[in-house]
Amino acid sequence: METQITTEIKDRIGYITLNKPEKRNALNADMVADLKKALNKMAATDKAKVIVIRAAGKVFCSGADLASLQALQSNTYEENLQDSKSLKELFHLIYTLPKVVIAEIQGHALAGGCGLATVCDFSFSVPEAKFGYTEVRIGFVPAIVKVFLLRKIGEGKSKELLLGAELIEAEVAKDYGLINTVVEAENLASEVYDFAQKLINQNSGLAMGLTKQMIAEVQGMDLADGLEHASKINAKARGTEDCQKGIAAFLNKEKITW
Repeated sequence: METQITTEIKDRIGYITLNKPEKRNALNADMVADLKKALNKMAATDKAKVIVIRAAGKVFCSGADLASLQALQSNTYEENLQDSKSLKELFHLIYTLPKVVIAEIQGHALAGGCGLATVCDFSFSVPEAKFGYTEVRIGFVPAIVKVFLLRKIGEGKSKELLLGAELIEAEVAKDYGLINTVVEAENLASEVYDFAQKLINQNSGLAMGLTKQMIAEVQGMDLADGLEHASKINAKARGTEDCQKGIAAFLNKEKITW
């Protein structure tokens, strides 16, 4: 079956491109499966240190496709659960992947597409893009993304987006903390590239991975457990090759090459 994405690695950036512009890069079972497969491959190769998710065409991702929405009307609970679990696995994979994932948003990110942007570590968007979770308008529940959105922007703003179900402009999304940067379309790719290269060249990949892991884990712990976990990660990090290399370079006033 023809893949619904394309991948390439350039200058240690792993690019994953949603490539169904005629379908507004809508999410379906095959698209979700292709994304999970590509992310796992990028995570496993040393050739890619940072990952960028981008899209072809005018829309970043419009959410579930029409066929998937129609299937909801006739699927059994077990079928719907399996489909839901696959999307959960994709979002969880991005959120916990030991490499930084950047969303390069060249157009609207709606419903599940907005969820895809939400779980990325950083998001760069053009000013014209709109964001929103419109699920409750059709009697659906934005259940999976809600878990991540609450962590990212808090309960108040999450309620505005999830219950209000209105589309917001990119600048508003930035103010909410939903995305990081708004940049003109002609500069989007270069801004993302430059930011990715900064992470690649100035930071230890191992340290970024451990930091991202801790962010995902510690929020579900109470204070004592969180601090105990932090102590263990701290001790683990000190014994890594990257830490030894970084400290030696710092003490010797040498440039660190990551």
